[in-house]
Amino acid sequence: MQITIAKHSGFCTGVRRAVDTAMSVPAENTFVLGEIIHNKHVVEQIEARGIKTVNNLDAVPDGATVIFRSHGVPADYYRQCQQRNINVIDCTCGFVRNTQKIVKSQYEQGKFIIIVGEAAHPEVVGLLGWCANSALVVNDENSDLTTVKDKDVCVVAQTTFSVEKFEKIIENIKNLCEKTVAVFKTICYTTYDRQLEAEQLSKKCQAMIVIGGMNSSNTNKLYDICRTNCKNVFRLSGPDDLDYEKIKNFKSVGIVSGASTPNAQNREVLLKMEEKSTEVNATSSMADVVAKIDSESKFKKGQIVTATISEATEDGLQILLPFSKKEVPLSKEELDCEVYNAADYAGKIGESIDLLVVELKPSLKLSQKMIKVLAEEEALSAEIESGKEFQVECTGYNKGGLTATLGTYSVFVPAKEIRPSFVKDLTKYVGKTLRLRALEVKRDKKKEIIASQRVILQEEKEAKEAAKAAKEQEFFANIAVGDVVEGKVERVTSFGAFVSVNGFDCLAHISDLSWTGAKAVTDVLEIGKTYQFKVLKVDTEAKKVSIGYKQLQPQPWDLAAEKYSVGEVIHGKVVRIVPFGAFVEVEKGIDGLVHVSQISYERIETPATVLNVGDEIDAKIIALDPVAKKMNLSIKAVLPEPERKPRAEKAEGETHKRGRASRKSDDEYSDWSEGSSIGTSLGDILANAQKNNK
Repeated sequence: MQITIAKHSGFCTGVRRAVDTAMSVPAENTFVLGEIIHNKHVVEQIEARGIKTVNNLDAVPDGATVIFRSHGVPADYYRQCQQRNINVIDCTCGFVRNTQKIVKSQYEQGKFIIIVGEAAHPEVVGLLGWCANSALVVNDENSDLTTVKDKDVCVVAQTTFSVEKFEKIIENIKNLCEKTVAVFKTICYTTYDRQLEAEQLSKKCQAMIVIGGMNSSNTNKLYDICRTNCKNVFRLSGPDDLDYEKIKNFKSVGIVSGASTPNAQNREVLLKMEEKSTEVNATSSMADVVAKIDSESKFKKGQIVTATISEATEDGLQILLPFSKKEVPLSKEELDCEVYNAADYAGKIGESIDLLVVELKPSLKLSQKMIKVLAEEEALSAEIESGKEFQVECTGYNKGGLTATLGTYSVFVPAKEIRPSFVKDLTKYVGKTLRLRALEVKRDKKKEIIASQRVILQEEKEAKEAAKAAKEQEFFANIAVGDVVEGKVERVTSFGAFVSVNGFDCLAHISDLSWTGAKAVTDVLEIGKTYQFKVLKVDTEAKKVSIGYKQLQPQPWDLAAEKYSVGEVIHGKVVRIVPFGAFVEVEKGIDGLVHVSQISYERIETPATVLNVGDEIDAKIIALDPVAKKMNLSIKAVLPEPERKPRAEKAEGETHKRGRASRKSDDEYSDWSEGSSIGTSLGDILANAQKNNK
């Protein structure tokens, strides 16, 4: 018997990722929405781990974890999960995700959506949820399309739909529609390859075996194609369904399997055929076919295989790979355990263990712990693809931008995506942590994430500006001239202090800090301290607010009545001289007037002949009016009053001498007076007064 295996058999990339994820994520409180794939054996393996399969989102408890399978889900499911705090592990196939984006975009542009596929298929149900369930689902070239005759149409296909049927339906739509028809051929290329191989094999083989779950859409498509070209087609869900008696007499048998069929099932079917076979083809035995499958599909880098533990040693385990009699060593460092103990594994001999093919050359290297690492990485990459921010350390750069790694993924940040402004020197980013959001995630062999830091910085800037604008609007809506506010002094300048009032900078000008004037802001206010201020001016348009500190402080004259009284002697400094007197600074903000008549007991023509600006004097308060802000002072009131000599009495008979005696007395007064003339200083006056008192 000549056996030919289709090259494109077994799991596709999307299905493999979903299954690997379900087989490696923590099982506790984790659910799969719908069967992970249409394969009973795989579903049973996943459920054996403790992961439950549910048919609707309502069955997933709040706060749990849900796996979205490769078929995808309606857009609203993501919103529901966010509202219910459900952690999503999104395993939607990349081809399906692309179709979802097309449907959403075209629907928002006003196009009428036609989905070519099976209405009940999970992928189609999910696609309907990206266009408000308004699409027309067509699965047959004879379907009634009259309702779309006058519409602008967008056509997409279920990724596993028959290529041949899709082309016929498209032709009918184009012939019927009077307006634009936008066609997106969204059938997965692996689906096309499988269908093409099935057609070619079924034309040249006497019998065909189609392996896959009975409810697998893509497997059923392969079965239909094979039946079109071959009379003897056998549908198997697994090796137990094989009836060798029905195929043993065929000279050539072709084998195809669906995208949800594990390679292990293909090998099991072949081994069962080998066991039952009594005839061996001279050029290609069953063993050769199995060996070929093993070499082509079993040992692929990144593949997960289920092996059997055969021995536990101090260095690790000896494991037996499926369909092989040769043992392979598994290092203890590659086991998913905190501390390796051979005795713990001695009782597990004969049990199965899932391993990841890490390296093929120079020798086969397997790992258990890398399954968990990759699963976590894939879960993270799914989150990253959905828009989650992530961080990496920049390890290098090239002409186009910055480079880094995230697990097994390479990360590239184009130069224009580093920050909103132009970056001239890329070298300064090497070794720095980048905050990124994915622009594209490539899960092919290259495994690359193209990301942007600019979008995060731009969003934060816009959010900050919006928050600032909202805060300013609220601030100006709730502040008015005359309000008393509390503010913290943030910084000072030569002209004033900037004070934070509810997060908004207000200016307290230096002239509004003290009634007596301040040479420096720090003479009145201290940076970092909080004070009460009065709102003096609000300019909403210019976004400026002026505040004052002195306006809430008592003025010097307000306290004058408490501090001073008539008759009290004060010490002050002459600050200004005018023709009618001198102004004396009693304290900062309070000046008293010494009238020219109150400077000396002797008559003086002008105060400037006696007093100088800056002279310090003592004076008595002779009048005080705080309301009018007036204080009258007297210098002479604190000086001893000079004594005058009495005039001599006139003797009888000396009348003729009267005039002379009188003149002499006047001369004597004049002599004292001359000593205290206008040109005499205040010091001389005080000195003469003291001399006369003696």
